[in-house]
Amino acid sequence: MKRRQFIVALIGSTFWARGARAQQAANVRRIGLLSPFSPANTLRWDTALLRGLRDLGWIEGRNLAIERRYAEGKLERLPDLAGDLVRQKVELIVSTVTADTQAAKNAATDIPVVMVAAGDPVATGLVTSLARPGGHVTGLSQMTPDLSGKRLELLKEIVPNVSAVALLFNPEDPLSVLDRQEAERSAQALGIKTHSRSVRNAADLDSALHEVLASRAEALVLMPAPVMIENLKPIADFARQNHLPSTFHLREFADAGGLVSYGVDRADLFRRAASYVDKILKGAKPGRFADRAADEIRTGDQFEDGEGARPRHSPARALHRRRGYRMGQPPRDMLRCCREHEPKRIAAASRVRCTHRRRFVPADEQ
Repeated sequence: MKRRQFIVALIGSTFWARGARAQQAANVRRIGLLSPFSPANTLRWDTALLRGLRDLGWIEGRNLAIERRYAEGKLERLPDLAGDLVRQKVELIVSTVTADTQAAKNAATDIPVVMVAAGDPVATGLVTSLARPGGHVTGLSQMTPDLSGKRLELLKEIVPNVSAVALLFNPEDPLSVLDRQEAERSAQALGIKTHSRSVRNAADLDSALHEVLASRAEALVLMPAPVMIENLKPIADFARQNHLPSTFHLREFADAGGLVSYGVDRADLFRRAASYVDKILKGAKPGRFADRAADEIRTGDQFEDGEGARPRHSPARALHRRRGYRMGQPPRDMLRCCREHEPKRIAAASRVRCTHRRRFVPADEQ
């Protein structure tokens, strides 16, 4: 009798375990991650996304499965990778910048797309407007074209005598083209000549950098494009070896040895994008909640390396005269974003926050 009860209990526990596993598998939500970059170059961003999801109760391997696809700088691979995610029956796709968001948008009209750092989603046709995106794409914008001119202004303050800059851009990337146009307009206003050089892939890089030297440019400005991010280190090394002040929109460029970066913290955008994923998984429609533009701008710098290499124009002296937010030391000025706002102190070095998305300036200038 006892043996029979034991066998019945054993069979019952086995079916219960199988049922529990089946129920757990049914409760696991599946999302896709599409990136034009390589895994090594997006590790900090991916970690921030996972941290944001965990804070909202979504844990990979427990109630969340993530299908990852990386183009490793080859934009032509994005449509196939996006199509593969659709075939995996993911519930939504998280994309990084403009090119992969466009690929995800085109792959299927019934799968929500959460863009993390699109440069100008309205100008590139990803959404109708930030307030009412419509369709199946939503997320965050890093305001890249708006900041392209600011990077040139910052470079001019660091190197007051600069009269010609080289612009590296990818003509096949719509955001890179927009940034180049904005940079050229700002350069004209600043009295700076521009020499644009196209870089479609890593094979174009060596010839483009050789042309930069031949043009006698006095500084190097990188336009946003996956091919630039995949080659940050060699580009930064080239600029340092040839004493060219250089600037980009990601802090990773300054970390790699470039002179200065000015732009949003992309890791923070990935963390914030988790809230969009959470809302969609809980039933929200992507076209019904507003997209957001980044409201925090950060600077990073690299004024000299271990061997004492410096740009020939001594940017440190120019920065020492700067008021407002400063790189390399905590800001002490009282700043405000516009005449209507009371001055407020910036809490951390290299951080600027403004709800009106305007550049902070010293309070005594207004």
